[in-house]
Amino acid sequence: MTVKQQSRKDLRRETLTRRDKMEVESRRRRSAALVERLWRLPPFAEAGHIFTYINFRSEVETLSLIRQCLARDIVVSAPVTMTAELRLIARRLTDPDRGMRPGYCGIPEPDPAHSAIIDPADIEVVILPGSVFDEYGGRLGYGGGYYDRFLADEAPQALRIGVAFELQIMEQKLPLMPHDKMLDYLVTEKRILDCKRIKI
Repeated sequence: MTVKQQSRKDLRRETLTRRDKMEVESRRRRSAALVERLWRLPPFAEAGHIFTYINFRSEVETLSLIRQCLARDIVVSAPVTMTAELRLIARRLTDPDRGMRPGYCGIPEPDPAHSAIIDPADIEVVILPGSVFDEYGGRLGYGGGYYDRFLADEAPQALRIGVAFELQIMEQKLPLMPHDKMLDYLVTEKRILDCKRIKI
């Protein structure tokens, strides 16, 4: 069965099942290799404000990346999920060890009591999680559309960098929909793909 013949739901389920089976130490090693590769990408390394997700379950780990950015005096913001409004709010993250709390579905997020709201227009780079990606800049999230709306409505100016393990990458184009936002770059533990928001 080709990628186009599979439903988006099936692609997500199968890919996330593979990712969830990864051993913890392997995930840590691969995440560290990915972060190291990310710093080799000039548009990221030269940015002054990074908006990134905080990893949950088997996602590419981002806490070390957040600490490295803060050590370099890069402004870091992260999403707070507003389920009633179906949107993300960007809040500044200054201390990932003490400035977070469990949010929507238990996902770690900046604690509103200890973080300021950020103007999304100031964000230069968005680091995007996802379930499935393709080599052309296509991305499937987790089905809620939160990041797609954030990119379209809140931070259209920001460079879009997807991060994923190689096992999440499909060679064939994904069955995308009009609301699915394309990536500028995709970074894995083994390579950097320059997607330039290729049109599907």
